[in-house]
Amino acid sequence: MGYKIGDPVMHWTYGFGQVVGLEERVLSGQATLYYAVKLHDLTVWVPADDNLGSRLRPPTTAAGFEKLFAILSGSEEPLSDDRHERKLHLVEQLKDGRAESLCRVIRDLFAFQKRKSLNENDQHLMKRVQSVLLGEWEFSMSIPPTQAASDLHRLLNAGTAGD
Repeated sequence: MGYKIGDPVMHWTYGFGQVVGLEERVLSGQATLYYAVKLHDLTVWVPADDNLGSRLRPPTTAAGFEKLFAILSGSEEPLSDDRHERKLHLVEQLKDGRAESLCRVIRDLFAFQKRKSLNENDQHLMKRVQSVLLGEWEFSMSIPPTQAASDLHRLLNAGTAGD
């Protein structure tokens, strides 16, 4: 998919941003188009190659976002007590960069912490993934950050209310 300057995008690692430039760069004799994506106080250069679809995507629509609420308030997929297995599983889940995957990881970590403390890696991952999801949520639903955060916690608590 081609993006234009000004297009809102979701970066698979850093979250919501906007395309602010396009530039052809030559690396190792190979010319490649790069998108400059502004994310808060950071600008990243994303190559427009065969992996672009896993690095950048358009933000989820408001209607699409409402469908994600069922994931957040739904039943979790139990996570391994082994921290290495859990980390590998969660990182693998996030590789596609989809909003659905972000929701599943948040939901599962939220439910996991109800029975066991999150280690430092789990805490960092939860914070990063929530930040990415909330940035998209605010944009897609045109709501303030505090409302998105409040709605997220309400949905997560509704999903674990029966525990």
